[in-house]
Amino acid sequence: MEPFLTVSGTAAPFLAANVDTDVIIPKQFLKEIDRSGLDRGLFFALRFLDSGAPNPEFILNRSAWQGAKFLVVGPNFGCGSSREHAVWGLKQLGIRALIGTSFAGIFYDNCQRNGVLTVQLEEDELRELGLLVGQPESNRISVDLPAQQIHLQDGRAIGFRIDALRKEALVQGLDAIGSTLRRAEQIRAFERRHLQENPWLA
Repeated sequence: MEPFLTVSGTAAPFLAANVDTDVIIPKQFLKEIDRSGLDRGLFFALRFLDSGAPNPEFILNRSAWQGAKFLVVGPNFGCGSSREHAVWGLKQLGIRALIGTSFAGIFYDNCQRNGVLTVQLEEDELRELGLLVGQPESNRISVDLPAQQIHLQDGRAIGFRIDALRKEALVQGLDAIGSTLRRAEQIRAFERRHLQENPWLA
């Protein structure tokens, strides 16, 4: 995975509550045998009109927020089914981090496994951030994961907490397999010791 250190870019507000994975990536985009083209399906019913043309009212289609790297989202984002395609689609569209107050559990884990940072803020902090990034003149932010800070255009910084193991994996660009392989020698040492202590298992 691409390491996450300090990432700067546009943040788009998408503050509806309980946005489920069928809204993020509708079921008709789960039929392919690979991950290609999932960015087309992301928020499909919201991003496109019935004619197939982009919906000019949807935030990610508006000129000031096109190419956004961050979404500032409402509570319980990613609820519903466990489809990992939702995170794959976000990554393909260029979203590096989601900033909210709460995320659905399986979705939260899927983000971690695929290199999408999830930042949890207090409600008042998120409300203020949502108002700021909702204005074109203040919608650029920098997320510094090593320092655990979100830097705003006016010079202020918002701190956030993150589990140390999740942080390490994201900073190093490691998925679950990569994280495990970093401990390969410890695993082999355990296996040798375990077999010495329990020779009948050999």
